Amino acid sequence: MDASEWDVRYAKAELEWGAEPNRFLVQEIEGLEPGRALDIAAGEGRNAIWVAARGWMVTAVDFSPVAIEKARQPDAEPSRWRLAAERGVDVEWVVADVVDYAPGTEVFDLAVVFYLHLVASEMRKVLGRVAAALRRGGTLLIVGHDRANLTDGVGGPQDPAILLDAQVVASELEDLVIEKAERIMRRVEGAEREAIDTLVRARKP
Repeated sequence: MDASEWDVRYAKAELEWGAEPNRFLVQEIEGLEPGRALDIAAGEGRNAIWVAARGWMVTAVDFSPVAIEKARQPDAEPSRWRLAAERGVDVEWVVADVVDYAPGTEVFDLAVVFYLHLVASEMRKVLGRVAAALRRGGTLLIVGHDRANLTDGVGGPQDPAILLDAQVVASELEDLVIEKAERIMRRVEGAEREAIDTLVRARKP
């Protein structure tokens, strides 16, 4: 899907993914000292805003201007969500295609890449730039639909070329120390079986 297609999805009054942060984000950054954080493919900002509310200085990037506008601006219409305004936090919002976005070098203490699904060459490019943007000791957290989800899980993209494999993702992060690279199960409301995700957590030495 391109940015215009995502704009259509995000233009609805309700939040596409809900207001609460991803459960794996909550689990995995517990205990980290707040610093500067980068949220790649941030969508409507639920994760970025949750991280910012815990004392981090957050930059959130997404290619959908509708999603970014939805996250950051107060609105007179009560039916419209504006998460950052409601939560009283400040986030640097950036409208950009993450494939082309250059976050800089040794800028961030935390980077999260959640449910970003690209062909291998583009994913490699994004992860390389994000890894380079980490400061020494910084953490990179990646979560996405696992390849096994296509046959054994529920939901998510149906193109195997853009699904993730923990070991493949970890192998791309040559300059980082891999702390976790695993397949995880996620309950989906109303579904008879669980979704299967990839989770990789890495640290810049």
